[in-house]
Amino acid sequence: MKIVVLDGYTLNPGDNPWDEVAAFGELVVHERTPEELVLDRCRGAQIVLTNKTPLCATTLARLPELRLICVLATGYNVVDLAKSAELGIPVVNVPEYGSDSVAQHAIALLLELTNRVAQYHAAVQRGEWSRSADFTLVAQPLAELKGRSLGIVGLGRIGSRVAAVAGALGMEILACNPHRREAPEGMAVQWLELDELFARADVVSLHCPLTAENEGMVDAVRLRLMQPHALLINTSRGGLINERDLADALNDAVIAGAAVDVAAVEPIPSDSPLLNARNCIVTPHIAWATLAARRRLMATTAGNIAAFLSGAPRNVVNGL
Repeated sequence: MKIVVLDGYTLNPGDNPWDEVAAFGELVVHERTPEELVLDRCRGAQIVLTNKTPLCATTLARLPELRLICVLATGYNVVDLAKSAELGIPVVNVPEYGSDSVAQHAIALLLELTNRVAQYHAAVQRGEWSRSADFTLVAQPLAELKGRSLGIVGLGRIGSRVAAVAGALGMEILACNPHRREAPEGMAVQWLELDELFARADVVSLHCPLTAENEGMVDAVRLRLMQPHALLINTSRGGLINERDLADALNDAVIAGAAVDVAAVEPIPSDSPLLNARNCIVTPHIAWATLAARRRLMATTAGNIAAFLSGAPRNVVNGL
């Protein structure tokens, strides 16, 4: 059996071996695959693994030997689900592998906005503390989170973990879910509609999938609902935010700050308005990428292949 990985570098940059997947057959790993090589690299493969390399309907129709598509992520919009279902090719994903890592990163971004650790470290390195007339250097305002409200858009696996940590810091939890309102047992949550959440929350953190309905939902209108001291965090999908509107809101002091780990286009273009926006922290889509999370992703992918070969596929996302 031939197994092809189209874009394996981010999952295994050298510290997360493919042994568990290689045990199932002949494994060919490509670190990255440009669009024009996708079809050729998939030819003859019974199983194809992809993270962000698209598998469109035209490509799928020309791969008669393909039996299984494994998405090396939770999101699976890189695969044409309708066409794969029509061809009888199951598409499987990894629904939970990085929840703790992503939640940790979201909290890290929040603490950087409020405690400015990197900025203060840089100030010390520049000698500002050494030259200070006082024992403490107060160069940037700091904020205490206890008693503040955190508005979570998407109280699912990751959002619930963020809420638990924020609750331990003494924050009030507000939440908005489009289809269900179910909080983890023991967690105090106030459910609000989206606009009310943006208007009331001191911090808004996005943890929802990107859909046709919510693309660009954080726009100039919604940003103007927020309080001037409010902060915005996005560790979900870049397309949820109109980036030009966010940059304008930051530069015009409509809101106080933002921190994002994702961009509408990735890698982020060098002319992105977020890169020069006031009090905007941008990290390069790394929230998911701890070694612990990547090892779980590898193990679950191997489990997905084993389940398919046993005749009982799991984590199928295209209805087969």
